[in-house]
Amino acid sequence: MPWFVAVALLVVPIVEIFVIIQIGQVIGGWPTVGLLLVESALGAWLIKREGRRAWNALQTSFQTARMPGKELADAALILVGGTLLLAPGFVTDVFGFFFVLPFTRPLARRVLAAILGRRIVAQLGGNPITGFMPGGYKPPTAEQAEAQRRRNEDIVQGEVVDPDKKQDK
Repeated sequence: MPWFVAVALLVVPIVEIFVIIQIGQVIGGWPTVGLLLVESALGAWLIKREGRRAWNALQTSFQTARMPGKELADAALILVGGTLLLAPGFVTDVFGFFFVLPFTRPLARRVLAAILGRRIVAQLGGNPITGFMPGGYKPPTAEQAEAQRRRNEDIVQGEVVDPDKKQDK
């Protein structure tokens, strides 16, 4: 992972400068600067709005005692997307909008979950393709299920009575 970050820090600015120059040659210098400013302003407004919505959803999940998995993923995507939107450039803005917009965020969340799921399985020594974990859950065979059902039938319902205490009847 550290090598990926190092390469990204070197490649992304070069790609951004190249794309800005290409767009500037097509539409002109000042319109390009204006477009970058409009994108940044729109991105800042969108981050504020979606960040507030994500925060409210997170608070609601805590108040209703629900596990906030979706809400935390949305908050993380908005944070990363906001960082990309505030960085100058068109390429980072495309990815930033993909992470922040409410209609593309579910797709980004699924991609993030798939990537993280594969990484976690691989880190734990499993197969990242099938998700199989050594020593993981295996469904019971028919014989094992039948034996468990018979054991459950042998349970006797009752009440524990403490002989030292007086029983009021």
